[in-house]
Amino acid sequence: MELPRLRLLVVGEELDEAELAALKFLSLEHVPMRRLEAIQKAQDFFEALQEKGMMEAGSLAFLKDLVNCAKGCAWQHDEMVSCTSFSRYLLFQLSEDITEDELKSFKFLLGKELPKCRLNPKTTMLDVFIEMEKKGILGEDNLSMLKSLCAEINIVLLKRIEEYELNLFGKTKQTKKGHARWLASSVAPDSPGSWNESSQLEAYKMTSRPRGVCLILNNHNFAKAREAVPEPKKLKDRHGTDVDAVALRRVFGKLHFTIAEYRDLTAEEIRKIVNIYRCEDHKDKDCFVCCVLSHGKKGIVYGVDGQEVPIQELTTSFTGQNCHSLAGKPKVFFVQACQGDACQKGVTIETDSGEQDSSVETDARFQLDCIPAEADFLLGMATLQDYVSYRSRRQGTWYIQALCQHLEYSCPRGEDILTILTAVNQEVSRKSCEPNAEKQMPQPSFTLRKKLIFPVN
Repeated sequence: MELPRLRLLVVGEELDEAELAALKFLSLEHVPMRRLEAIQKAQDFFEALQEKGMMEAGSLAFLKDLVNCAKGCAWQHDEMVSCTSFSRYLLFQLSEDITEDELKSFKFLLGKELPKCRLNPKTTMLDVFIEMEKKGILGEDNLSMLKSLCAEINIVLLKRIEEYELNLFGKTKQTKKGHARWLASSVAPDSPGSWNESSQLEAYKMTSRPRGVCLILNNHNFAKAREAVPEPKKLKDRHGTDVDAVALRRVFGKLHFTIAEYRDLTAEEIRKIVNIYRCEDHKDKDCFVCCVLSHGKKGIVYGVDGQEVPIQELTTSFTGQNCHSLAGKPKVFFVQACQGDACQKGVTIETDSGEQDSSVETDARFQLDCIPAEADFLLGMATLQDYVSYRSRRQGTWYIQALCQHLEYSCPRGEDILTILTAVNQEVSRKSCEPNAEKQMPQPSFTLRKKLIFPVN
């Protein structure tokens, strides 16, 4: 048996079902869809490529390019591969990043557009894209339907497509080399060193595994507080907060943090948990993150018993004096709560993409000046002082959801936390709460001395 055919045999035996499906999808511009749909084995796929002259004279270069695309490393060099188009590679990368829950959302929203028999539990995201192409609602120059779906399901996916369009159709024409580099940067994380080499500002060390603890204090059920607090100050249950907690666990897990979530804590229990992590040895960790999801008012957060915990008490627990092993390391706090009762009006009203959730609530209030004067702290607040912040019963809070989406999108690209929080500001400020079009503007404050970058590798 000649060498190329022997190599094909070996490659075919190593391909699993998902990898073969990826190769078939990436080669759709060269092999007819009807031909590919009938293929179930790798050897049949190779024969189809040979029939179309894609592997002539024993050359496996085309197949090698396909395999590199499927593994996400096709654009790591300046040379441009020709096995597939930019748009098809973009779709493939999107399919790799879409979660199971997001896939279910795509299937649900496409229920009227695509045959139900094609949207069964075994249907993959690549299958969905293929069915959309068959229906003529998806193509290289026809991404409007896909963009609308992504706007409803995950704004980060929409931003990926918009960035692709900007690079492809923007006023500044890019060479194929330049576009290839963009594709690589959009799907592969930058090495931490690449930022330090090009940036004048030093970055915090972020190489430990795990990076540190991500402490989530998630208060949902305030029945105890309602029993103790007279009208009209009774605190409602915070429906939708578990959606935020899930998002935080997912994102900071990907960023290599150890997740520690505690639910429905009284004020005293909040203090005890914080004290446990204050006394913990963080010497082998590079960072500490604390996410507080609760009701509150000016300068405090509530336990589920309606008792108050000063925000400053939480943050100052982790100063260098009180937690020696975190001295000189970044301490990050994200707090989802209002800071007052006022509703912010927008000058120009902009609505969210898609239908507004009518069940939007506000959290109670709290104040901004809770960050220690000591260095290396970051406090991310959901809204400006004196104003409310909004929480959807179904989709979580505006702030935490935007924060998680932008962390998930921007951290693999090597962006620092302040750049990410600026994007979160922009995202949340565009939302409005009907019927009076109230707005919300988050506000970070910090005493960071260096760039804070969370590498995914």
